[in-house]
Amino acid sequence: MATGTRRSQRRTEALSRERIVEAAVELLDTKGEGGLTFRALTQRLSTGPGAIYWHVANKDELLAAATDAVVTAAVTLEPGESAATPRDGIRAVALRLFDATEEHPWLAAQLATQLSRSPWGSVAPRIFEGIGRHVRALDVPQEGWFAAASALTHYILGAAGQNAANSASARDLDPGVDREDFLGAASTAWQELDPEAYPFTRAVAAQLREHDDREQFLAGIDLVLAGITAGR
Repeated sequence: MATGTRRSQRRTEALSRERIVEAAVELLDTKGEGGLTFRALTQRLSTGPGAIYWHVANKDELLAAATDAVVTAAVTLEPGESAATPRDGIRAVALRLFDATEEHPWLAAQLATQLSRSPWGSVAPRIFEGIGRHVRALDVPQEGWFAAASALTHYILGAAGQNAANSASARDLDPGVDREDFLGAASTAWQELDPEAYPFTRAVAAQLREHDDREQFLAGIDLVLAGITAGR
């Protein structure tokens, strides 16, 4: 009797929407969007397609749910976790979204899709709320909330997406070429540009070679925040 109960519990867990979305994220991480099929899901979950369609109507809904699950984890504070200041809160959410986009190579494209095609869905409000609650705590006038949250969102997703694209390109390089070699070659190329046509680019070439992606990302957040708070 106890064995039958355990089997029933396993079946219930396997067929829940949460478990299906979790499996979808796993497939997206390992196989990419092209590898996310209902057939692959049924194999991973050891179930039939009808059980999955009971919870998720189609692939678009599944992609939206997977994106929402990753974003929710990124913007939600852990139990007992709190930000010392609104600025710290924004930096924490921004860095989590940055890291999530790096960890899940498919996420940047899905974020762009979800925000442009269905801003009324769950993803856009989730990101806006995660950032906006800290913007409000900065004592920004209410008429500036949307502009401030939008500026931060565009910077975060744009920079995170570009970093993810860079990482994807790096994975396609010769295995013998590491990040330091790649940036070194780019830095050298910048230094060899025409000094009259590219004086600024030549001047920052050494910084390209030495920069840390996450530190540079947070420096950009601080610049945006400086502009937001200056207008209070």
